[in-house]
Amino acid sequence: MIPWRWVGLAVLVGCSVFSTWKVGTWRYGKQLADLSASHQADLTAISNTAAAQARQALERQQVTQKALAELDAKATTEKARDLAENERLRADVAAGDRRLRIAGRCSADSSNLSDTTSTARLDDGGTVELVGTAGRTVFDIRAGIIKDRAALKGLQKYVREVCQQ
Repeated sequence: MIPWRWVGLAVLVGCSVFSTWKVGTWRYGKQLADLSASHQADLTAISNTAAAQARQALERQQVTQKALAELDAKATTEKARDLAENERLRADVAAGDRRLRIAGRCSADSSNLSDTTSTARLDDGGTVELVGTAGRTVFDIRAGIIKDRAALKGLQKYVREVCQQ
C-alpha cells in the first residue's frame, strides 16, 4: 500500500509542474502577442511610408507632365506663328507685293566681271533679285530652319526645365 504522504507529494509535484507549464504558456502567449502587434505596427509603418513615397512620385510625375505639356504647347504655338509668317512672306513674294532680294557684292577679281571694269569700289555692292522658283526654294529652306530651331529650342527647354527637376 502506498502511503498518503507519497500520493500527496505526487499530487503536489504534479500541480507544481502543471502550474509552471501553464504560467510559461501564458507568458509565451503574451510574448507572441507582443511580437505580433510589433510586427503589425512595423508593416503598417512600412506600408504608410511606401504609400507616401508613391504619392510623392505620382505628384512629381504629374508636375513633370504638366510642365512638358506647357512647353510643348508654347513651342507648337511659336512654331505655328513663325511658319505662318513664312507663308505670308511667300504669298507676298508670289503676289508681287514684296521682292526677295539678297545683298551681295562682286569683286573686280571675280570671273563674273569683264576685263573692262574698273577696280572694285564701295558702290559695287548691290542686291540680287531671285526669280520665283528660287524665291520659293528660299522660303522652303527658311520653313525647314524654323522647324529645326523650334525642335531644338523645345528640346533644350525640356532638358533645362523638366529633366533638371
